[in-house]
Amino acid sequence: MCSVQPGQQLDHYFIESVIAHSGMATIFRGTDLRTGCQVAIKVPHMEAESDVAFFERFRREEEIGQKLKHPGITKVFRDDDRSRIYIVKEWAEGKPLRTLLNELHKVPVDRAVRITLKICDALEYVHSHGVVHRDLKPENIIIDADDNIKLIDFGIAGNAGSRRLTFGKLSNTMGTPDYISPEQVTGKRGDARSDLFALGVMLYEMLTGRTPFEGPNPLAIMNDRLLNDPVPPRKIDWTISPQLQRIIYHAMERNPDKRYATAKDLAYDLEHQDAVSVIENPEMHEAKRRHSSWQQDIFSYAPLGLIPILIFMLLFYVARHP
Repeated sequence: MCSVQPGQQLDHYFIESVIAHSGMATIFRGTDLRTGCQVAIKVPHMEAESDVAFFERFRREEEIGQKLKHPGITKVFRDDDRSRIYIVKEWAEGKPLRTLLNELHKVPVDRAVRITLKICDALEYVHSHGVVHRDLKPENIIIDADDNIKLIDFGIAGNAGSRRLTFGKLSNTMGTPDYISPEQVTGKRGDARSDLFALGVMLYEMLTGRTPFEGPNPLAIMNDRLLNDPVPPRKIDWTISPQLQRIIYHAMERNPDKRYATAKDLAYDLEHQDAVSVIENPEMHEAKRRHSSWQQDIFSYAPLGLIPILIFMLLFYVARHP
Protein backbone atom coordinates (compact mmCIF):
# COMPACT_ATOMS: atom_id res chain seq x y z
CA MET A 1 0.00 0.00 0.00
CA CYS A 2 1.24 3.48 -0.86
CA SER A 3 1.32 5.98 2.00
CA VAL A 4 1.03 8.95 -0.38
CA GLN A 5 -2.37 9.98 -1.74
CA PRO A 6 -3.62 12.61 -4.23
CA GLY A 7 -4.20 16.00 -2.64
CA GLN A 8 -1.18 15.71 -0.37
CA GLN A 9 2.12 17.55 -0.50
CA LEU A 10 5.33 15.51 -0.65
CA ASP A 11 8.27 17.78 0.14
CA HIS A 12 8.37 20.28 -2.77
CA TYR A 13 5.71 18.48 -4.81
CA PHE A 14 1.92 18.55 -4.80
CA ILE A 15 0.38 15.16 -5.61
CA GLU A 16 -2.47 15.53 -8.08
CA SER A 17 -3.58 12.12 -9.30
CA VAL A 18 -2.64 8.46 -9.68
CA ILE A 19 -1.31 7.58 -13.13
CA ALA A 20 -0.48 3.92 -12.73
CA HIS A 21 0.54 1.19 -10.35
CA SER A 22 3.91 -0.31 -11.27
CA GLY A 23 4.68 -3.46 -9.32
CA MET A 24 5.57 -2.37 -5.81
CA ALA A 25 5.21 1.36 -6.50
CA THR A 26 2.60 3.92 -7.52
CA ILE A 27 3.19 6.61 -10.14
CA PHE A 28 1.54 9.98 -9.56
CA ARG A 29 1.13 13.12 -11.60
CA GLY A 30 2.28 16.10 -9.59
CA THR A 31 3.48 19.69 -9.66
CA ASP A 32 6.89 20.96 -8.61
CA LEU A 33 5.87 23.84 -6.32
CA ARG A 34 9.20 25.59 -6.92
CA THR A 35 8.90 25.76 -10.71
CA GLY A 36 5.22 25.06 -11.43
CA CYS A 37 6.23 22.27 -13.84
CA GLN A 38 4.31 19.03 -14.15
CA VAL A 39 6.23 15.94 -13.05
CA ALA A 40 5.74 12.21 -12.65
CA ILE A 41 6.52 10.89 -9.15
CA LYS A 42 7.20 7.20 -8.51
CA VAL A 43 6.66 6.31 -4.86
CA PRO A 44 7.41 2.81 -3.53
CA HIS A 45 4.80 1.09 -1.40
CA MET A 46 5.51 0.89 2.32
CA GLU A 47 6.14 -2.87 2.29
CA ALA A 48 8.64 -2.45 -0.57
CA GLU A 49 10.88 0.04 1.21
CA SER A 50 12.34 -2.69 3.41
CA ASP A 51 12.93 -5.08 0.49
CA VAL A 52 16.67 -5.02 -0.21
CA ALA A 53 16.34 -6.25 -3.80
CA PHE A 54 13.59 -3.75 -4.60
CA PHE A 55 15.57 -0.92 -3.00
CA GLU A 56 18.59 -1.78 -5.18
CA ARG A 57 16.39 -1.89 -8.27
CA PHE A 58 14.75 1.43 -7.36
CA ARG A 59 18.10 3.13 -6.80
CA ARG A 60 19.43 1.70 -10.05
CA GLU A 61 16.45 3.06 -11.98
CA GLU A 62 17.14 6.51 -10.55
CA GLU A 63 20.87 6.24 -11.28
CA ILE A 64 20.28 5.19 -14.89
CA GLY A 65 17.65 7.88 -15.43
CA GLN A 66 19.93 10.63 -14.17
CA LYS A 67 22.81 9.71 -16.45
CA LEU A 68 20.75 9.37 -19.66
CA LYS A 69 20.07 12.67 -21.40
CA HIS A 70 18.24 12.22 -24.69
CA PRO A 71 14.98 13.69 -26.07
CA GLY A 72 13.61 10.17 -26.47
CA ILE A 73 14.07 9.28 -22.79
CA THR A 74 12.27 10.70 -19.76
CA LYS A 75 14.58 12.75 -17.55
CA VAL A 76 15.03 11.86 -13.90
CA PHE A 77 15.57 14.88 -11.67
CA ARG A 78 18.16 14.88 -8.91
CA ASP A 79 16.96 16.16 -5.57
CA ASP A 80 18.93 15.35 -2.42
CA ASP A 81 16.46 17.14 -0.16
CA ARG A 82 13.82 14.44 0.18
CA SER A 83 12.12 13.15 3.29
CA ARG A 84 11.70 9.62 1.91
CA ILE A 85 12.54 7.44 -1.10
CA TYR A 86 10.88 8.35 -4.41
CA ILE A 87 11.83 9.24 -7.98
CA VAL A 88 10.82 12.43 -9.78
CA LYS A 89 10.72 12.39 -13.58
CA GLU A 90 9.77 14.85 -16.27
CA TRP A 91 6.14 14.71 -17.33
CA ALA A 92 5.91 13.14 -20.80
CA GLU A 93 3.07 14.57 -22.86
CA GLY A 94 1.22 12.08 -25.00
CA LYS A 95 -0.14 8.59 -24.53
CA PRO A 96 1.32 5.08 -24.37
CA LEU A 97 1.89 3.33 -27.67
CA ARG A 98 -0.46 0.67 -26.29
CA THR A 99 -3.30 3.20 -26.30
CA LEU A 100 -2.54 4.09 -29.93
CA LEU A 101 -2.60 0.39 -30.88
CA ASN A 102 -5.92 -0.08 -29.11
CA GLU A 103 -7.35 2.90 -30.98
CA LEU A 104 -6.07 2.05 -34.47
CA HIS A 105 -5.65 -1.73 -34.24
CA LYS A 106 -3.07 -1.46 -37.05
CA VAL A 107 -0.71 1.47 -37.64
CA PRO A 108 -0.15 2.59 -41.27
CA VAL A 109 3.19 1.36 -42.61
CA ASP A 110 4.83 4.78 -43.00
CA ARG A 111 3.83 5.81 -39.49
CA ALA A 112 4.90 2.49 -37.94
CA VAL A 113 8.33 2.81 -39.58
CA ARG A 114 8.64 6.44 -38.45
CA ILE A 115 7.84 5.50 -34.84
CA THR A 116 10.25 2.56 -34.96
CA LEU A 117 13.06 4.77 -36.27
CA LYS A 118 12.60 7.14 -33.33
CA ILE A 119 12.70 4.23 -30.90
CA CYS A 120 15.88 3.03 -32.64
CA ASP A 121 17.47 6.44 -32.11
CA ALA A 122 16.70 6.37 -28.37
CA LEU A 123 17.89 2.76 -28.05
CA GLU A 124 21.16 3.49 -29.84
CA TYR A 125 21.86 6.20 -27.28
CA VAL A 126 20.84 3.97 -24.35
CA HIS A 127 22.96 1.04 -25.52
CA SER A 128 25.96 3.27 -26.21
CA HIS A 129 25.87 4.20 -22.51
CA GLY A 130 26.00 0.59 -21.37
CA VAL A 131 22.30 0.30 -20.53
CA VAL A 132 19.83 -2.33 -21.71
CA HIS A 133 16.13 -1.60 -21.12
CA ARG A 134 15.03 -5.28 -20.94
CA ASP A 135 11.30 -4.48 -20.74
CA LEU A 136 10.46 -2.73 -23.99
CA LYS A 137 6.74 -2.89 -24.72
CA PRO A 138 4.03 -0.51 -25.96
CA GLU A 139 3.13 0.40 -22.36
CA ASN A 140 6.66 1.74 -21.82
CA ILE A 141 6.74 4.04 -24.84
CA ILE A 142 4.97 7.40 -24.72
CA ILE A 143 4.07 8.95 -28.08
CA ASP A 144 2.93 12.54 -28.62
CA ALA A 145 0.79 14.14 -31.31
CA ASP A 146 3.81 14.48 -33.62
CA ASP A 147 4.88 10.86 -33.13
CA ASN A 148 7.83 11.84 -30.97
CA ILE A 149 8.54 9.12 -28.44
CA LYS A 150 9.91 8.77 -24.94
CA LEU A 151 11.08 5.55 -23.35
CA ILE A 152 9.92 5.17 -19.77
CA ASP A 153 10.30 2.69 -16.90
CA PHE A 154 13.89 1.52 -16.67
CA GLY A 155 12.94 -0.48 -13.58
CA ILE A 156 14.56 -3.73 -14.73
CA ALA A 157 17.17 -2.15 -16.98
CA GLY A 158 20.68 -3.55 -16.91
CA ASN A 159 23.47 -1.10 -16.18
CA ALA A 160 26.98 -2.16 -17.11
CA GLY A 161 28.31 -0.24 -14.16
CA SER A 162 26.11 -1.87 -11.52
CA ARG A 163 26.11 -5.22 -9.77
CA ARG A 164 24.21 -7.89 -11.64
CA LEU A 165 20.91 -9.03 -10.14
CA THR A 166 20.44 -12.77 -10.25
CA PHE A 167 17.44 -14.70 -11.49
CA GLY A 168 16.57 -15.45 -7.88
CA LYS A 169 14.38 -12.37 -8.10
CA LEU A 170 12.44 -13.27 -11.22
CA SER A 171 10.38 -10.11 -11.54
CA ASN A 172 13.56 -8.01 -11.38
CA THR A 173 15.12 -9.49 -14.50
CA MET A 174 12.44 -10.67 -16.87
CA GLY A 175 10.36 -8.59 -19.22
CA THR A 176 6.80 -9.03 -20.48
CA PRO A 177 5.75 -12.39 -22.05
CA ASP A 178 4.74 -10.99 -25.45
CA TYR A 179 8.03 -9.11 -25.94
CA ILE A 180 10.70 -11.02 -24.01
CA SER A 181 13.51 -12.45 -26.13
CA PRO A 182 14.16 -16.20 -26.49
CA GLU A 183 17.47 -15.94 -24.63
CA GLN A 184 15.74 -14.30 -21.65
CA VAL A 185 13.11 -17.06 -21.63
CA THR A 186 15.87 -19.64 -21.25
CA GLY A 187 17.42 -17.83 -18.30
CA LYS A 188 20.02 -15.54 -19.85
CA ARG A 189 20.24 -11.92 -18.84
CA GLY A 190 19.98 -10.53 -22.36
CA ASP A 191 21.79 -7.61 -23.96
CA ALA A 192 21.08 -4.85 -26.48
CA ARG A 193 19.93 -7.45 -29.00
CA SER A 194 17.17 -8.45 -26.58
CA ASP A 195 15.80 -4.91 -26.82
CA LEU A 196 15.93 -5.17 -30.63
CA PHE A 197 13.96 -8.42 -30.50
CA ALA A 198 11.26 -6.63 -28.48
CA LEU A 199 11.28 -3.77 -30.98
CA GLY A 200 10.84 -6.26 -33.83
CA VAL A 201 7.82 -7.71 -32.02
CA MET A 202 6.34 -4.22 -31.62
CA LEU A 203 6.87 -3.42 -35.31
CA TYR A 204 5.15 -6.71 -36.20
CA GLU A 205 2.27 -5.77 -33.89
CA MET A 206 1.95 -2.24 -35.26
CA LEU A 207 1.75 -3.54 -38.84
CA THR A 208 -0.48 -6.59 -38.31
CA GLY A 209 -2.59 -5.72 -35.28
CA ARG A 210 -1.45 -8.82 -33.39
CA THR A 211 1.58 -10.09 -31.54
CA PRO A 212 3.63 -12.80 -33.28
CA PHE A 213 3.54 -15.39 -30.48
CA GLU A 214 0.42 -16.94 -29.01
CA GLY A 215 -0.76 -19.04 -26.12
CA PRO A 216 -3.44 -19.37 -23.44
CA ASN A 217 -1.10 -18.16 -20.67
CA PRO A 218 2.25 -16.36 -20.24
CA LEU A 219 4.25 -19.59 -20.05
CA ALA A 220 2.78 -20.86 -23.32
CA ILE A 221 3.39 -17.51 -25.01
CA MET A 222 7.04 -17.52 -24.03
CA ASN A 223 7.45 -21.15 -24.98
CA ASP A 224 5.87 -20.50 -28.39
CA ARG A 225 8.82 -18.37 -29.53
CA LEU A 226 11.20 -21.24 -28.72
CA LEU A 227 9.26 -23.78 -30.79
CA ASN A 228 7.29 -22.03 -33.51
CA ASP A 229 7.73 -19.31 -36.12
CA PRO A 230 5.24 -16.44 -36.31
CA VAL A 231 2.77 -16.12 -39.15
CA PRO A 232 4.54 -14.07 -41.86
CA PRO A 233 3.31 -10.45 -41.72
CA ARG A 234 2.53 -10.50 -45.45
CA LYS A 235 0.07 -13.34 -44.89
CA ILE A 236 -1.84 -11.04 -42.57
CA ASP A 237 -1.49 -7.89 -44.67
CA TRP A 238 -0.19 -8.21 -48.24
CA THR A 239 0.59 -4.46 -48.41
CA ILE A 240 3.62 -5.04 -46.16
CA SER A 241 6.61 -5.20 -48.49
CA PRO A 242 8.89 -8.27 -48.67
CA GLN A 243 11.77 -6.00 -47.64
CA LEU A 244 9.97 -4.80 -44.51
CA GLN A 245 9.00 -8.37 -43.66
CA ARG A 246 12.64 -9.37 -43.98
CA ILE A 247 13.65 -6.57 -41.60
CA ILE A 248 11.13 -7.81 -39.03
CA TYR A 249 12.44 -11.36 -39.38
CA HIS A 250 16.00 -10.16 -38.91
CA ALA A 251 15.07 -8.29 -35.72
CA MET A 252 13.24 -11.34 -34.35
CA GLU A 253 15.82 -14.03 -35.06
CA ARG A 254 15.79 -16.64 -32.30
CA ASN A 255 19.56 -16.70 -32.18
CA PRO A 256 20.79 -13.27 -31.01
CA ASP A 257 23.99 -13.75 -33.03
CA LYS A 258 21.86 -13.66 -36.21
CA ARG A 259 19.88 -10.62 -35.08
CA TYR A 260 20.70 -6.97 -35.77
CA ALA A 261 23.76 -6.14 -33.68
CA THR A 262 22.75 -2.52 -33.03
CA ALA A 263 19.73 -0.26 -33.23
CA LYS A 264 21.68 1.78 -35.76
CA ASP A 265 21.86 -1.23 -38.09
CA LEU A 266 18.12 -1.78 -37.82
CA ALA A 267 17.44 1.89 -38.49
CA TYR A 268 19.69 1.84 -41.55
CA ASP A 269 17.69 -0.97 -43.15
CA LEU A 270 14.39 0.76 -42.34
CA GLU A 271 15.68 3.92 -44.05
CA HIS A 272 17.07 2.00 -47.06
CA GLN A 273 14.48 -0.70 -47.62
CA ASP A 274 15.12 -0.83 -51.36
CA ALA A 275 18.61 -2.15 -50.63
CA VAL A 276 17.41 -4.95 -48.34
CA SER A 277 17.92 -8.38 -49.89
CA VAL A 278 14.83 -10.56 -49.77
CA ILE A 279 16.15 -14.04 -49.16
CA GLU A 280 14.52 -17.28 -48.20
CA ASN A 281 14.61 -17.86 -44.47
CA PRO A 282 13.37 -21.38 -43.73
CA GLU A 283 13.22 -20.74 -40.00
CA MET A 284 10.95 -17.73 -40.36
CA HIS A 285 9.42 -17.77 -43.81
CA GLU A 286 7.64 -21.10 -43.46
CA ALA A 287 5.43 -20.65 -40.43
CA LYS A 288 4.64 -23.95 -38.82
CA ARG A 289 1.06 -25.12 -38.87
CA ARG A 290 -0.81 -24.12 -35.77
CA HIS A 291 -2.82 -26.90 -34.18
CA SER A 292 -6.51 -26.35 -33.61
CA SER A 293 -6.10 -26.90 -29.90
CA TRP A 294 -3.38 -25.90 -27.46
CA GLN A 295 -3.77 -29.28 -25.79
CA GLN A 296 -2.49 -30.86 -29.01
CA ASP A 297 0.40 -28.40 -29.04
CA ILE A 298 1.37 -29.33 -25.51
CA PHE A 299 1.38 -33.05 -26.23
CA SER A 300 3.19 -32.60 -29.55
CA TYR A 301 5.94 -30.36 -28.26
CA ALA A 302 6.18 -31.46 -24.62
CA PRO A 303 9.60 -33.13 -25.04
CA LEU A 304 11.07 -29.86 -26.39
CA GLY A 305 9.10 -27.35 -24.41
CA LEU A 306 9.15 -28.88 -20.94
CA ILE A 307 12.62 -27.67 -19.95
CA PRO A 308 12.09 -23.88 -20.33
CA ILE A 309 8.66 -24.16 -18.68
CA LEU A 310 10.16 -25.98 -15.68
CA ILE A 311 12.92 -23.38 -15.46
CA PHE A 312 10.40 -20.55 -15.47
CA MET A 313 8.21 -22.24 -12.83
CA LEU A 314 11.20 -22.84 -10.58
CA LEU A 315 12.32 -19.21 -10.85
CA PHE A 316 8.78 -18.02 -10.23
CA TYR A 317 8.63 -20.14 -7.07
CA VAL A 318 11.97 -18.84 -5.80
CA ALA A 319 10.93 -15.24 -6.49
CA ARG A 320 7.76 -15.67 -4.46
CA HIS A 321 9.46 -17.58 -1.63
CA PRO A 322 12.72 -15.75 -0.85
